[in-house]
Amino acid sequence: MTTFDDKLIHFGFSLGINTLDFGVTHYNPIGTNPEFSPTTWPLDKKQIAVGDYVRADVSQLIPGFTVGIISSLRLTKDLDLRFLPGLSFGERQLFYNIPVWEKDSYQPLQYYSIKSTFLDFPLLLKYKARRINNDRPYIVFGPAYRQDISRTGKEDLVRLKNGGFYAEIGAGWDHYFAFFRFSVEAKMSLGLNNILGDPPGVSQRQYYSQAIKELRSNIFTLSFHFE
Repeated sequence: MTTFDDKLIHFGFSLGINTLDFGVTHYNPIGTNPEFSPTTWPLDKKQIAVGDYVRADVSQLIPGFTVGIISSLRLTKDLDLRFLPGLSFGERQLFYNIPVWEKDSYQPLQYYSIKSTFLDFPLLLKYKARRINNDRPYIVFGPAYRQDISRTGKEDLVRLKNGGFYAEIGAGWDHYFAFFRFSVEAKMSLGLNNILGDPPGVSQRQYYSQAIKELRSNIFTLSFHFE
């Protein structure tokens, strides 16, 4: 495939695995959040006061799945513009330093699970090194927008905004076979905006979301491209 990179436009598809993470900024203590007000819940062994430190973090990463379509436009000999719309599935588990009580639960949960289904819209520049026989390393960088289409109800313990902007950077390796180009790519997507949504309904305990000042979504993706 000696003339593959001379084409103006080419297409393909992508399969990958991902892990979702949160960058969490807390109110320390929770009383520094002006919207926090202590409430009494019958099953709570410890009531949360203004001076308490309620903290949450993602302590383990859970593999997810990504599938997408590749559209690539040749700009120069070493630079391509790539649009890779796709669909990603993943999960994040928030572990708190206090017991997690859900609505109508009679015993605390070990963690609070947040599942997401993203529509991905990355627009990336691909800068390629010179081809060495059938191999070519490269880097990618650019912006992306993701829309979470999973259902988020008013009673979710921690509610998220549906949309988010990301800055993406990664590196990969192209290998040219007889009839297609295969690429392995590792990419980091760093959330740029706060995706923490409104507090849950009054039937849920408010302090799990009120303890969080900002949530930023971070995604690591290992992709396999076929073009």
